[in-house]
Amino acid sequence: MSTYEDTTTYAVVLNQEEQYSLWPADREVPQGWKREGKTGTKEECMEHIKEVWTDMRPLSLRQKMDADRQS
Repeated sequence: MSTYEDTTTYAVVLNQEEQYSLWPADREVPQGWKREGKTGTKEECMEHIKEVWTDMRPLSLRQKMDADRQS
């Protein structure tokens, strides 16, 4: 059994499709992603994502479905 403890500080990141992920806070965020504002342990960041990411559909799909409903 491993006794490795993850002491990494993570940042919650968001892409243009409003999809969330974790990224090590001390690294440059990959192209197409931006920092969302929350940093902390992996568990803290995952809990934040669970609270704010309530609709898993990509933004483009949500917009298309809304447009289809309106027409």
